[in-house]
Amino acid sequence: MSDFTLHVDQNKYLPIGGREVHAVLTVAGGAAAPEPAEAAEVIIIDTSGSMTGSKISEARQAAKAAVDTLRDGVQFAVISGDTSARVIYPRGKKLATANADTRGNAKAAIGKLDANGGTSMGQWLRLAADLLESRPGAIKHALLMTDGQNNEGDEAFAQALKHCEGRFVCDSLGVGADWVPAELRKVSDALLGTFDFVRDQKDLAAFFTRITEASMGKTVAELALRVWIPKDATLKYVKQVSPTLLDLTGKRVAVNPLTGDHPTGSWGEEEREYHLCVEVPSSAPGQEVRAAWVKLVRPDTGDVLASGNVLAHWTDDLAASTRINKKVAHYTGQAELHELIQEGLSARAAGDTTTATARLAAARQLADSSGREDTARLLDKVVEVDPGTGTARLRTHVDKADEIELDTGSTRTSQLRQEG
Repeated sequence: MSDFTLHVDQNKYLPIGGREVHAVLTVAGGAAAPEPAEAAEVIIIDTSGSMTGSKISEARQAAKAAVDTLRDGVQFAVISGDTSARVIYPRGKKLATANADTRGNAKAAIGKLDANGGTSMGQWLRLAADLLESRPGAIKHALLMTDGQNNEGDEAFAQALKHCEGRFVCDSLGVGADWVPAELRKVSDALLGTFDFVRDQKDLAAFFTRITEASMGKTVAELALRVWIPKDATLKYVKQVSPTLLDLTGKRVAVNPLTGDHPTGSWGEEEREYHLCVEVPSSAPGQEVRAAWVKLVRPDTGDVLASGNVLAHWTDDLAASTRINKKVAHYTGQAELHELIQEGLSARAAGDTTTATARLAAARQLADSSGREDTARLLDKVVEVDPGTGTARLRTHVDKADEIELDTGSTRTSQLRQEG
């Protein structure tokens, strides 16, 4: 198993009467495993009617590229998704073992795909879950691509996501300007994956290859952050804040009354950061308590791979208690930027120009001050701010693709720049 480290960044000092403790947990995977991990992969291709013409052609090439990226021995299947879901390779509801012959046969099957019907992503994901269920010990992953809006009702889609939650990780891609980021965000939140925007369908193969390579690099399946808090304390939230924003608070699985596991999915050689907030009973000056004990564990065995303490120390030293840890401040700002963009875009879609202008202008200012030049450039395409007066106004003509890129990009965060 790979080696892991867990580092805690925080200012432990609280003012008298203070109760809220913040910390950023940096978790890093160690050296790659000597032997490739058992892995199972499902590639899901949108073949609905909106995928006609060059889109289905590019999708076929992208899916073939993903198949070529699978290493020998990986269990895999390819799903065609429209109003229903069907396995186009191998035949039947099973997985094939990747080798030269099966990769060739899968690509031949992919080459016959055509576009027809509606879009029922929940059914596609349910079928992927059924296929992956046959490999309980494997690192289970799905790659989903769509270009359109989900035709299922909200309740049916929510039930499908609930059915799949905890069974596999799913990374998804939206192609073109006709899909809804909120739908793939639901997939990301439920299945602990990323979602991304492919602006030019000709880039689809490169995206498929990159995501599949990342999946093939995973070495440890299904790790969790196990968080203990003291009696009478409240765990306010656990959020992944880097490389993307992902709220793990509601995914807690109780271990005992004071301890719960928050799933993080599969790991390879990588680094992720998490923002933890705990509310503890206040104490007297000079008192120090453990506000949280965090462990990176394998939930199935209880093996602890790394651990760290979050502390609270009460003081009447104002300088100490008002000092904000740089990492906590940085990721609090990143989360605020995401919320401002989401609120602004939602208000704009609802026709509330006053709220939209205020939120997006504030996001533009925050992106600039936090060094998010990429986000600032995207915001400039949606809102115009006069540099002299600070007056903001929404742009009347906005490319839908620019709006989607801003929406999807708001979940990605930048790491704190090192000084010196």
